Amino acid sequence: MEAPFSGVVLVSRGDRTLLAEASGYAHRAHGVENTVDTRFAIASGTKGFTALVVIGLAAEGRLALGTRARQVLGADLPLIDDRVTVEHLLTHTSGIGDYCDDENPPETPPGLVTSADYLAALDGFPQQFPPGERFHYNNGAFAVLALIAERVAGTPFPDLVRTRVTEPAGMTDTAFLRSDALPGRTATGYLEDGRTNVFSLPVVGFGDGGIYSSAPDLRKFWPALLGGRIVPREWVDRALKPHADGYGLGFWLPRPGVVRLEGGDHGVTFVSLHQPSSGVTATLISNDHRGGGPLLRRLDEYLTKA
Repeated sequence: MEAPFSGVVLVSRGDRTLLAEASGYAHRAHGVENTVDTRFAIASGTKGFTALVVIGLAAEGRLALGTRARQVLGADLPLIDDRVTVEHLLTHTSGIGDYCDDENPPETPPGLVTSADYLAALDGFPQQFPPGERFHYNNGAFAVLALIAERVAGTPFPDLVRTRVTEPAGMTDTAFLRSDALPGRTATGYLEDGRTNVFSLPVVGFGDGGIYSSAPDLRKFWPALLGGRIVPREWVDRALKPHADGYGLGFWLPRPGVVRLEGGDHGVTFVSLHQPSSGVTATLISNDHRGGGPLLRRLDEYLTKA
């Protein structure tokens, strides 16, 4: 028997709400119920925001998609092939060794808080294949992109996401929060055995994942992106053009006319789909990594019927 869903489903067409449901508990021990406005971790959904920070810097001429990572990293992370470019990292074709490989995940992630912590965690993983050879999903590539963005801009990465993505989009509930000190109206994630996920996640997320957001904020995100309020419209078009294996620049492109952000981790399930032609946005966000199978299929139906 499938466990009861714990989270939020929100579907809208423009300003019109088609479905808004919340169920389960944001905090089980205290009996705090999820609401439509509850904030949740969105895991790798963060990668789209990281891509937009990097794309914004490219649009300003502060780096280019062809910029080699080595030009910015200097002597750091010496096992990264000198030929790896920003575009390779954005499209999961870099071939760099992954500190958090989904196929061979670490038993316990290190206590990551600062960019210096992530730099240390990323070191020591040898190149897996020549850059550009093939697509292979890579968490570490987006952590490296965050380091590159910080160094190019001279600004901490969370501040770059705030000023370049969430503030222009009006996403007031989206931020990098400490997983061990979550504020009110934020859901704690739960593992299958009922324990919280606090020991299973980095303390603070980075370029590859770990930001917190809400379904209403994702509703704001897509029109802001497509409207050119985050990066120029010509760069939006480049980001949403297939580059490798159904992937653009930080965004999944599951089929023509649909764009998707998604993430999954210990105690986290997230997917947000948008269909620009109809203006339909469908978001599922949960504090249980098992949640949402039948609901995800329902979300897809809204897009096919739009």
